[in-house]
Amino acid sequence: MGLRMQEAMQKAVIYCRVSDVGQVKNGHGLTSQETRCREFAKYRNLEVVRAFHEEGVSGSLINRPAMMEMLDFLRQNPDQQSVVIIDDISRLARGLKAHLELRTAIQDAGGILQSPSIEFGEDSDSQLVENLLASVSQHHRQKNAEQVKNRMRARMMNGYWIMKAPRGYKMQRRAGDGKVMVRDEPLATIVQNGLEGYASGRFGSVVELQAYLENQPAFPRDKKGRVHIQRVLDMLNQLVYTGYYEFPQWNIGLMRGKHEPIISYEIYTQIQEKLHGRNKAEYRPAVKQDFILRGFVICDCCGHPLTSCWSKGQYKEHPYYLCRQKGCQLYGKSISRDKAEEDFQELLKQLTPAPGMIDLMLQVIEEAKKMRMLNYEDAEATLKKEQQLIDLKIEQLVDRIVATDSQVLVATYERQIKQLEEKRIITDEKIRNCGTVDHTFGNINRTFLQFLQNPHEFWLSSDFERRRTVLKVTLASPVAYSKKEGYRTPALAQPFSVWRGFSDTKSGLVEPRRVELLTS
Repeated sequence: MGLRMQEAMQKAVIYCRVSDVGQVKNGHGLTSQETRCREFAKYRNLEVVRAFHEEGVSGSLINRPAMMEMLDFLRQNPDQQSVVIIDDISRLARGLKAHLELRTAIQDAGGILQSPSIEFGEDSDSQLVENLLASVSQHHRQKNAEQVKNRMRARMMNGYWIMKAPRGYKMQRRAGDGKVMVRDEPLATIVQNGLEGYASGRFGSVVELQAYLENQPAFPRDKKGRVHIQRVLDMLNQLVYTGYYEFPQWNIGLMRGKHEPIISYEIYTQIQEKLHGRNKAEYRPAVKQDFILRGFVICDCCGHPLTSCWSKGQYKEHPYYLCRQKGCQLYGKSISRDKAEEDFQELLKQLTPAPGMIDLMLQVIEEAKKMRMLNYEDAEATLKKEQQLIDLKIEQLVDRIVATDSQVLVATYERQIKQLEEKRIITDEKIRNCGTVDHTFGNINRTFLQFLQNPHEFWLSSDFERRRTVLKVTLASPVAYSKKEGYRTPALAQPFSVWRGFSDTKSGLVEPRRVELLTS
């Protein structure tokens, strides 16, 4: 008798779903649902043959992995209708449309929907109750989403960045504040040096900044060991690095956050001006690492920039600089890369200051530092007046917006207000920094003076990017190179041009063998 009863038991499958990843990890949500469904199956004399778990999937979606697997299972076992047990109507779907579509899909696959919390029937009253409960579940999901959004928006309005932290920051719990974005070293310093270097011109293009980041072992790279150019552009356009942010999707305008800035807002505006201004020719990644002087050396005959190439020899390839300007007497004449770069090192060796110049510069730096500290009160008063004037202009523009009905004028006034607000932020930064001591000032000056004393030694101990910086710091414009006579007298950047005025013949810039000296 018991065997015949067991044979007569109807087959059943269980479908469980949780949308929270936390519930997936601890297993309580799925385990609890399955336990109640098995208890219901035992009460209804149903034999459970499979249990399908949907992990971390929203109830508003229809195409779900476990749901599709269950429907396939039902279609592959069409001998008898199987009961599909769900713990609650919200486990099937969190929206009326999704509920109706899945309900129909289960019926078409040969399943009969049952639940310990609701009676599924085909009469009009049962369907009305079912649809009402599905609508209530949808409303509950939408209400939860609204509440979560409102809480997140309120936290952002209080100055806390809640989205994914960009590289250079990390989220860290702080007593009384919850999770707060803080600097993530050494990434923060790498990002800061990169952004400030791009703004100042140390990196002449996005490609040069990309190369700098790829040379930093601590900076994340992709599987191929590269930093994608889009990641560099995203970094350059990341407003949150300034300590400010905006989120137009939630009607959050420009506001100051509670996290420490990595760069100033002024640096950010300089970056934007450079990004959206006149595009500069970028160095080709394939050749720039091999030819350090590209862009800094011109042909002595025609004045056009020297290009570079690798020439195949009998046993190996040889690197050359050459002029490709048609009509030039030196067109196509190769210049050994090693010879040109050795000659440039000889030039660097001659860039030494006259006796006493370093001491004089140290005195000038110290005097400038003292004068700046003495005058900070006047500077602060001037900045505060500028700040008041900006506030007055903003107030006047707001009054104009209230008084006009023209949407064109409203848009114009709003754009002007945004520009004034950005100007006010920069003014605020200057006021906050007025009278403060930059603790990196001494280290920066020491490094700079060491470079001035011996640029050639600095060149030998530097990587590719630092050598490019040496070229930019020493040369005011590209220097002409003669294959026979070497480098012509270069136009030097300050302070090297100052050295020249204080140098005698013996301590001059370069030897006559290599360079034609200027005449007085």
